[in-house]
Amino acid sequence: MLVRAGAALLGLPRRPPRWIGGGGGMRRLSGGAPPPPAAVRCFPLSRALLRVQGPEADTFLQGLLTNDVARLMWGGADRPPEGGVPSPQTSPPPRAQYTHALNVQGRCLYDIILYRLHESQEEEPNILLECDYSVLDSVQKHLKSYKIRRKVNIAPCLDLSLWAVIPEEQSGDVSSTLDKCAAKTLVLTPDPRGEVMGWRLITNKEENPLEIVPGSHIGNISDYHKHRYKQGIAEGVKDIPPGVALPLESNLAYMNGISFTKGCYIGQELTARTHHTGVIRKRLLPVQLSAPLPLGSIPEGAAILTESGKSAGKYRAGGDELGIALLRLANINEPLHINLPGDTSVNLTASIPNWWPKTTNK
Repeated sequence: MLVRAGAALLGLPRRPPRWIGGGGGMRRLSGGAPPPPAAVRCFPLSRALLRVQGPEADTFLQGLLTNDVARLMWGGADRPPEGGVPSPQTSPPPRAQYTHALNVQGRCLYDIILYRLHESQEEEPNILLECDYSVLDSVQKHLKSYKIRRKVNIAPCLDLSLWAVIPEEQSGDVSSTLDKCAAKTLVLTPDPRGEVMGWRLITNKEENPLEIVPGSHIGNISDYHKHRYKQGIAEGVKDIPPGVALPLESNLAYMNGISFTKGCYIGQELTARTHHTGVIRKRLLPVQLSAPLPLGSIPEGAAILTESGKSAGKYRAGGDELGIALLRLANINEPLHINLPGDTSVNLTASIPNWWPKTTNK
């Protein structure tokens, strides 16, 4: 799914230039009038990338993150001993891995996707770390505060762009097509959080995603967020407030973002205790607001109430009629509402995403 940057790209007919916005500002892409319907949409994301590279990069991240970074490095093989020979792999390592960084109290700091750039166990670990663009400096400081004397280099990758590649609903399975496209860019791999989120694409700034994925078109970023909210996928500091959100309430286990068998990491104690009790009373869920919609946006953290006025949870973020909220599972089938300024209120309904495991009371 990955090759070195600089591979040949497919050529497409030249069109009048147009501009799109990414995490670092506006960029020009080929393309003119609204494109015809395509099987795949490419969304420019306001997410940042850090490179974590060095002989101890994997063990360094292993002690800071919720997931088992060794699985990203070695797949089903055992980690080779210092100066030893790598063992044969029983399963190939993935290209990407979802994870969180927690504080010492076990609350979420940053939602992260890791990308493995090195190809073999013999190579020096070379990892890209994706995070919310607004907390890039904070993530970098957080990592460096634990670096101490480890042989690790940490630096932002301002020359790279990050895209979400999501098939249209009627397009069917496009995995084989995207697999073939992966040889044209740095990273093109399934989103590790789940099939509903499509693929992740990392390119050099000058690369055109439409040339990497033929037949695709640039999507409106608001449609990407609506898709996330519809599926109940939290992303970024608005959905997962740093120092406030808890990882299991944020569905980290449902999105393949945590290992309960790895060694110690920062924030593990509370998370492991919650997991072993087997009871999680609140979770992030997709919500839909009922018409008429309020003129302004719903305040982040607004209280969600039952018909009797009992607290059912808090609204996290959203756009138009779709959003994501932290709700008590015992109340999700009840009529819910949010009180707004001016003695007004808006009704909302919660739903359990189809991609969730069938047992949702844990």
